[in-house]
Amino acid sequence: MSGKINRIAFYIFFLLLMLVVVSGCVGKKEKGLRFEISFPESIHTDSITGRVYVMVSENENREPRFQIGPNGIPFFGKDVQNLQPDSSVIIDSKDFGYPLESLSEIPPGEYSVQGFVNIYTRFKRSDGHVLWMHNDQWEGQRWYRSPGNLYSEVKKVKISHSEPGLVRLSCDRKVPPVEIPPDTEWVKRIRFQSKMLTEFWGQPMHLGATVLLPKGYEEHPDTHYPVNYIQGHFSLGPPNGFQAAEPDSENRWAQWGHDFYKFWISDECPRMLLVTFQHPCPYYDDSYGVNSPNTGPYGDAILEELIPEVEREFRIIHKPYARVLSGGSTGGWISLALQIFHPEFFGGTWSLCPDPVDFRYFQCINIYKDENAYHKKSRWIKVPTSSDRSPDGIVRLTSQQRNHMELAMGTRCRSGEQIDIFQAVFGPIGDDGYVKPLFDKKTGEIDPLTADYWRGHYDLRYYLEKNWEHIGPALEGKIHIYVGDMDTYYLNNAVVLLEKFLESTKDPYYDGVVQYGDRMPHCWGPDRIELLKLFKEHIIKNAPEGDDRSWLY
Repeated sequence: MSGKINRIAFYIFFLLLMLVVVSGCVGKKEKGLRFEISFPESIHTDSITGRVYVMVSENENREPRFQIGPNGIPFFGKDVQNLQPDSSVIIDSKDFGYPLESLSEIPPGEYSVQGFVNIYTRFKRSDGHVLWMHNDQWEGQRWYRSPGNLYSEVKKVKISHSEPGLVRLSCDRKVPPVEIPPDTEWVKRIRFQSKMLTEFWGQPMHLGATVLLPKGYEEHPDTHYPVNYIQGHFSLGPPNGFQAAEPDSENRWAQWGHDFYKFWISDECPRMLLVTFQHPCPYYDDSYGVNSPNTGPYGDAILEELIPEVEREFRIIHKPYARVLSGGSTGGWISLALQIFHPEFFGGTWSLCPDPVDFRYFQCINIYKDENAYHKKSRWIKVPTSSDRSPDGIVRLTSQQRNHMELAMGTRCRSGEQIDIFQAVFGPIGDDGYVKPLFDKKTGEIDPLTADYWRGHYDLRYYLEKNWEHIGPALEGKIHIYVGDMDTYYLNNAVVLLEKFLESTKDPYYDGVVQYGDRMPHCWGPDRIELLKLFKEHIIKNAPEGDDRSWLY
């Protein structure tokens, strides 16, 4: 009997001990630094599915939401579903952040903090998948300044590990709509809803273009002109920074734009139209200009909707020799891909510092042989894989750091950043309808099956080599590539592999240009004025005999 009583007493003691331990753990959890994010019904009446953030800064010069980035301030994010007005969500030490992974890593001190709510839209795509993504509001897929998104006032807080506490942030402010600049005598804009993209995404999707007219356009109503389709990131600004007004300050960008204006109106400048595209998608500030299972038929929409609209609206020579492409970085890849995938539609491309054109050098990653995107392994040694460098070769950012920043901004490739759009454009669709990633964002482990998909669809060197017999004749003399040999993102290495193939071509020889800038970073190549002169020479050389040259006034 006494033994039974002892056993019961032991069990009771054990249960009490467990309650004390659990209670201690709970208490410890509650004492950790936490941020409570909410929004009032007065600012947004519906529930929100999206992602919430808190940003922590020691700098009071700008709002914290404008200080995040690869080398920016700590921020932490969390996905939310059906978050109701006046309800709240907690961001604590378990939620992933960058450049610090956890709130617990923030040193004690005084900080400026800000909450933010990135609102997602429900897309019911034509492929049957339903996705929640940030819908661009013509701001260029920058969620921290996207119209309709919510943010809090900046609050000063003192962070102490001994008394961490709870910080409440009410996102009671809304980002205002984008103001589209008005047309001028020189600069015109078009914007329209794309039938193809709207059908694919199940939401209204828009395309646009900004057009710079040549001097004398109105005075020569019967003249048709060549066109330079400039590829690059989303912008509502005039092509090449054009600015007619004399700068009233020491703003070097304004002066840069005005210097181009002075050349544009000079007798030396070729008379042609310059056109930039606006084609943001739910994954990035532009679509990369190709058809993709994740982003939709942007290649078709640009070739069959956007360019025809531009060429109907403005007096452009509707012949391939008069359509030239250019662009740098993202625009470098797009301009090269458009020329390669549509060799007979365009008359030539000038591609500066293009994004990876051969995935054996996806920056510093060989996606076909490397097992991990974050480090190279040789027996016992693991070396971090670089992402960014300075011209002297010093590493500025690793692949893991860049990707962890994107993961903190958005799960499922929804950060709106560079590597996520690569994965969205180049990769297949996953079982859940979102992007099937090339590698695990947390660990860097590469999926070889996805790498094979990338090669078969978007590796430009591989595509050229596989199809040269058929497309080579239409590309002869049309490919011009420029890159610094110390490109910030190691893009020169892939260009070297592409050049090796191009130089091996026969029947026909590619007869183009690949040039390297000695110790030059991203984005080296001919400047905008030199490019215009190259375009003129190329267009005149390739114009059919007897074709109208009235644009040469």
